[in-house]
Amino acid sequence: MTSGLATFDTTVQESHGWLKAIMESLHTDDRQVAYQFLRATLHALRDRVGPENAVHFGAQLPMLLRGLLFEGWHMAGTPTAEDKKQEFLERVRAQLPAVLAGEAERGVQAVFEVICDKVDAGEARKLVRVLPTDLRSLWPTRATQD
Repeated sequence: MTSGLATFDTTVQESHGWLKAIMESLHTDDRQVAYQFLRATLHALRDRVGPENAVHFGAQLPMLLRGLLFEGWHMAGTPTAEDKKQEFLERVRAQLPAVLAGEAERGVQAVFEVICDKVDAGEARKLVRVLPTDLRSLWPTRATQD
């Protein structure tokens, strides 16, 4: 079934591609698991990089995922202050169902891998550069090299 609007159909198809890539990385067939990790990671990343960087990053996303990125955003509370990997992962865990919380690091890494595959390489590197060194360890090596 299509919507009859090419823009909507395209963003749904592209968003499914993101979920499929996350599912493959996590070795799961559960689309809901991929969605939960994508949503929680995007929100934590958005809040950590600050408004200007979040907006530039959002411009790289399919329209549907851009909406997900900015869902419930309170810009005044950003950027957040997580300097350590475990603090960032706790922020992600707080948005996950209990059953997935123990897999937060693996899920975050899967999402960051897909971000590196799907957005402009320069934009991915820019995001990584604004993060504290400890948080960069969650990203694929190719995103941390200049």
